[in-house]
Amino acid sequence: MKKAMLSFLAGAVMFAAGSLSVAAQSKTTVSLVFNPTNSGELTDYVYDTVDPASANYHQYLSGDEFANKFGATSTTISSFKNYFKKYKVSATPLSGNLVMKIRGSKTNLNKAFKAKLVKKTNRVDTNLPKSMASKVQSVIGLTSTKSSHKNLFSSDVDTSSEKPNLSFSPTRFSDKYGANKFAKAYQLDKVYNQGATGANQNIGIIMTNASFKNSDVQKFWLQSGVNADTSRIKRVYADDSQKKADTILDQGTGPQTEATLDVDQAGAVAPDAKVTAYIANSVDDNTFGSELFFGAFARAIADNDAKQLSTSFAPNIDITSKWFSGTSETLNQYNDALNLIFQQAAAQGQTIYAASGDFGPWQKPMKQQNHLLAVSPYLTSVGGTTLPYQKLINGKLVTVSKERAWSGLAAISKQGEKAGAFPGGGGGFSNLDPTPRFQVGVPGVNTFRALDYIKYSKGRMVLNKNPHIIFGTGSGRNLPDISGNADKQTGYAVYVSGTNLSVSKGKLKKTPVKEWMVSGGTSFTAPQMAGANAVLNSGLKQNVGFLNPQIYRMAQSTDSPMNVLDDADNNDNLYYTGQPGKLYNQATGLGTVNYQKLYQQLGESK
Repeated sequence: MKKAMLSFLAGAVMFAAGSLSVAAQSKTTVSLVFNPTNSGELTDYVYDTVDPASANYHQYLSGDEFANKFGATSTTISSFKNYFKKYKVSATPLSGNLVMKIRGSKTNLNKAFKAKLVKKTNRVDTNLPKSMASKVQSVIGLTSTKSSHKNLFSSDVDTSSEKPNLSFSPTRFSDKYGANKFAKAYQLDKVYNQGATGANQNIGIIMTNASFKNSDVQKFWLQSGVNADTSRIKRVYADDSQKKADTILDQGTGPQTEATLDVDQAGAVAPDAKVTAYIANSVDDNTFGSELFFGAFARAIADNDAKQLSTSFAPNIDITSKWFSGTSETLNQYNDALNLIFQQAAAQGQTIYAASGDFGPWQKPMKQQNHLLAVSPYLTSVGGTTLPYQKLINGKLVTVSKERAWSGLAAISKQGEKAGAFPGGGGGFSNLDPTPRFQVGVPGVNTFRALDYIKYSKGRMVLNKNPHIIFGTGSGRNLPDISGNADKQTGYAVYVSGTNLSVSKGKLKKTPVKEWMVSGGTSFTAPQMAGANAVLNSGLKQNVGFLNPQIYRMAQSTDSPMNVLDDADNNDNLYYTGQPGKLYNQATGLGTVNYQKLYQQLGESK
């Protein structure tokens, strides 16, 4: 899947003489993020919840307990609510008291925050009273722009020419194109055999400016032979109303396909789990894109019902210069705010998965490596692999003899080469977060082996005719953590009925679509792993919680549940390769998961 990468449409900036000028009556939502009462203690507590040697092991907190330990005090909450009430805007704290949702007309919001556009930095400066400002980490989503958000978040599924064989029996179909393929490849089927199928679990899917049809999901589930009861699907609208949110289905099948496959995969891998889609849309363009993504996650974490969350969407990349202009938050503030609410999720026993991207270490064509803005150490970054196959592709026999890091170079066409379209699993080094404590000292972390197969030239990526082997060191949070099959050549089925948008002779053309396709991308693997997490939780009768410290610790044991893909040859993500003899590489992370072993070892640690 060509990642749910944003297409930012620069809107008209409406300001004059350093002050903001916006439509008086349009309602918008922003998030006010509080500083935790003690950030160091919060970090330690999060790690303690998954440390068997700690007294806080598996002592997960409710929202109220988290608020009492780490959130803003009730006195602070009351003072902020009273302050905003004077400006006729609503102020609603979310469970945990880290986030307060502020909603009202843009005019009143600007007055309440005393917002001014600073031309030198092109940032919106907020000026709350000093006694209040010291308690605030950031204000997210207050902007100087009125821009179109209908296409702010877009996805373009990486589809093969193959169509699924609908004459297959449900079991055979699932083996070839569905959940059985994932389960058998990674030994989750052996956990099913022990009676764990996701019962009494809920999987939260975060999606922005996208929606899906229950009937499309049901069609896939029926074809795959899994529980096709759509009553286990729930929608939570994190911003606009249901009526507004559902109109997004008329905006093209790209984001719809992304949303559909997320629900497909999570619900098929965990056939007895519920699936809740946290949908953040702003069809009337009133709420800014950074707030939509943040707000959907904040709502899912505050609800604390889905104990595994997954997203294949992202608001931007992790490059400061590419962050939105005219916003009230900087990229670093935004990333810190995400880290903070993800810590709340970990303290509550929620596990978060995010797709790492589908273009190797260059999510956006640039000289500098960059990644989707889903790099937090408090989520599990999911990379991509290719399962063994042999196919004639573009007149070339392509053979993959064993599972390897996903790189589309071997199967790319001349047309794709000309377009600079090089698919591969996302990975590398975060430009925002330092190396987290669970990665420090792990063999392969902060060292790398690479081959410069492609390079940046004149706005796109091109083939390098003389690639070189490169050895080096890096710093920062290493990506991904784990990987799974994501290559469209060994991909999964998805069914979507909707509308394709195209432009013909300057006019927008809408074409009805009802189609099955075989697709790939880390967008499939992330919800699959969230589904697997629900299966583990249902069998263990205990939440897995913050996964990363546990798998990095287990990976260094004599009976690791991780299958390391450390080959140097034929094992790259367009750049990074395996590191022979080391546990970690930036192409596949710790490798693939043996879920039977992981289930056993998590059970032994209870």
